[in-house]
Amino acid sequence: MEVLIRKALKEDADEAIPLIMDAIGDISMQMTGETEEAAITREFRQLFTRTDNRHSYLYTYIAEMNGHVAGVLVFYSAEQAVTLDANLEAYLSNKKGKVVIIDPETAPGEWYIDTVVVDPIYRGYGIGTKLLSYAEQLVKNSGGGKLALNVEIKKEAAIRLYNRLGFDTLCPWTIIGEPFHHMVKTVVVD
Repeated sequence: MEVLIRKALKEDADEAIPLIMDAIGDISMQMTGETEEAAITREFRQLFTRTDNRHSYLYTYIAEMNGHVAGVLVFYSAEQAVTLDANLEAYLSNKKGKVVIIDPETAPGEWYIDTVVVDPIYRGYGIGTKLLSYAEQLVKNSGGGKLALNVEIKKEAAIRLYNRLGFDTLCPWTIIGEPFHHMVKTVVVD
């Protein structure tokens, strides 16, 4: 089965949003200012179609298989993260009527894999690995650098996969009070 990786379109929201929400779990509440699943989904759909935040389709890549969204990669630079998160903080602060601070998820100079997720019905086809390789190629195309991601400490299978793909645990990281490993891979231009 052939997998096509492409930039996301606004129209991908209906298939991409549930996958992203599944991947980030409780972080979705902080990122939307909502607590009910239906409200979180509506808010994510709205954020996905905008251009000024980390959840935008502009920073999302789709692995397409059989005409369906089989996987999602959300990817941006640390420098973009500063602006995208400031925009999201301002939006959420206005919405909630109090200051909202988003925990930084990447270090300066890194390219950041915010989310990589594969639809359960398409798992086992190497789509997650293809999305990670695609992110690596994007870094190469930009002249190389550090490719980073955060993974929950308890997700041992994911950590093993990232290690096999050349990621090393750099340091502990905390996102909304939960422990993560910050993993980094140096990407050089061939």
